[in-house]
Amino acid sequence: MALFVQQLTHIDVSLWCAKRGLVGCSWQVDAVLEGKLGEDGMLFDFGEVKPWIKRTLDSGLDHTLLVPTEAPGISVSECPEGLCVRTTTPYPMEVRGPKEAFTLLPWQAIKLEMVAEHLSHQLTEQRPENVDRVSLTLSDEPNDGAAYGYSHGLKRHAGNCQRIAHGHRSRLYIWQQAARQTLLEQQWAARLDNRYLLEEADIAARNSETLTCRYRAAQGDFSITLPQSLCTVLPGPTTVENIAAWLAQEVATQSGQATRIQAFEGINKGAIAMFSPSAAQ
Repeated sequence: MALFVQQLTHIDVSLWCAKRGLVGCSWQVDAVLEGKLGEDGMLFDFGEVKPWIKRTLDSGLDHTLLVPTEAPGISVSECPEGLCVRTTTPYPMEVRGPKEAFTLLPWQAIKLEMVAEHLSHQLTEQRPENVDRVSLTLSDEPNDGAAYGYSHGLKRHAGNCQRIAHGHRSRLYIWQQAARQTLLEQQWAARLDNRYLLEEADIAARNSETLTCRYRAAQGDFSITLPQSLCTVLPGPTTVENIAAWLAQEVATQSGQATRIQAFEGINKGAIAMFSPSAAQ
């Protein structure tokens, strides 16, 4: 007997790729539980499946930086902050933070199927008595429009969003004159894809090539150094509300048209902001 739950939850992470660098990802999670029926005629109460799996994922790799420790150019060492991850390929980067902010995987590359198998094994090891096996399937959100992946950290967040290198894969909708502007959506999504978003106040060092973002949060001290060309600096915290407001102002100012932005933070959640060029006059 098997029990299934589709779109049980979502995972938001950043991962390191030897070809693309720092990549923000959001994955849908589907689950199948196999086992024997209990005396109550149930395999596992649906009301308990979601919180159990979500609790396990939230306390594990969700909102962390996934590091393939066997990838070329990767080094991991201990440091006063906890762990220090350095890369050389395709560009140099250094991330420091508490150990809980990283998921170290002994692989050459992060692949969706391998992450799903890794999580399935973890859950199976912790399974309820009458469950024999737990299998997860991870997938990208179906989307035929514009989307971009980004990484960031929110130092004021009480939860795991404070981790300096976690990310999201997000859809982007832009309206002008009551109509979707798909060309603008594609242009801005391409501009933001695989970028690191940070608050201006968190810049600790900057030169012609690199930028360092550093802050102290409830979980500890964090820092990240990477090429300045891959960074987008916002005047305030990089919450989805501020991202939407910043995009609305940027798009409206450059196009000369009143603009409505619907910016997603991962899957099925986000913020809406509007800006008119006349408002700035």
